[in-house]
Amino acid sequence: MENYFKLEHTSKDSKARAGTIETQHGRIETPVFMPVGTQGAVKAVEHRELHELQAKIILGNTYHLYLRPGIEVLEKFGGLHNFSNWTGALLTDSGGYQVFSLQELRKISEEGVEFKSHIDGSKHFFSPEKVVQVQKIIGSDIMMVLDECTPYPATYQQAEQSMELSLLWARRSKNEFVKSGNEKMQRLFGIAQGGMYFDLRRRYIEEMVGIGFDGYAIGGLSVGEPPEMMYDVTGVCAELMPADKPRYLMGVGTPENILEAIEMGIDMFDCVLPTRNARNGQLFTTRGKINIRNAKYKFAEEAIDENLDCYASRNFSLAYLRHLTISGEILGLQLASLQNIAFYLWLVRTAREKILKDEYVSWKKEVLEKL
Repeated sequence: MENYFKLEHTSKDSKARAGTIETQHGRIETPVFMPVGTQGAVKAVEHRELHELQAKIILGNTYHLYLRPGIEVLEKFGGLHNFSNWTGALLTDSGGYQVFSLQELRKISEEGVEFKSHIDGSKHFFSPEKVVQVQKIIGSDIMMVLDECTPYPATYQQAEQSMELSLLWARRSKNEFVKSGNEKMQRLFGIAQGGMYFDLRRRYIEEMVGIGFDGYAIGGLSVGEPPEMMYDVTGVCAELMPADKPRYLMGVGTPENILEAIEMGIDMFDCVLPTRNARNGQLFTTRGKINIRNAKYKFAEEAIDENLDCYASRNFSLAYLRHLTISGEILGLQLASLQNIAFYLWLVRTAREKILKDEYVSWKKEVLEKL
């Protein structure tokens, strides 16, 4: 599994790439979208349905899994794959973002982060080493280093300080990972920080590539900055990342964002938007966005989305889904979530086909017009 990432093709009309990632739990074709299963489950969607939609990898969260069900439970079951009976690949976020969003409940030092559980207020401590150990127990195919997510806006000095801390933690994470001797089974990705400052991002990525990781992620975006700024930072980071390793843009996720980032050479994406927006009645479809609560769908006989190879999308009408949503029926949340995940997976799968045919840019333009 040494050459676990293979870059197959870069589109002639842009920097968009198609590749494959080999894991212990199957091959992943890129570009890839990873449905978010924070607590070991994608909200309102069964594993069987994820397999039917051809989801090859889902995302779990170290912070949440560490607190619930807890490391003892996961250890007893031999990891999250066995515990949840998910047979595809699994990426776990380090939980850094969750810990940092608990501003009143945490204390940061060079050693790591002391935090209080949002569930019962109990005290815990995450060091970079411990986060690697926890992810080893979870058994994720791809684990992320502990980093500090730089807030927006941040002064240059704040961003630099935050970056230095993340770099220190990245080195310690890599040392712990090597020490644990699990490199053949699991992969460790570094995360680029540095706020909205190009020179800090550049410094960080050069240092991170020097440390050497199995893949490189861009963190600290989609935290309130304007979209143009997000694209600028993504473009700068992608340029600096090694071509022979996967590139992952963390937590960024409207269909438009994903299509723009693919064109810049990004391979991996995750976002809670498909399921969160589904629960609020917003559908992503191949013919554009739909607010299913809208009165105009009261008598709409057409299927949710004919163009998707998804049972939920083809077998229920918009009128029926509207009725379920307005009535607060759980089935409404399930069908909408399935539709949105099916759409996101269709989007990246089709992007890959178009990259391989060197038709990405013209196809992207068509899709954006519909969206």
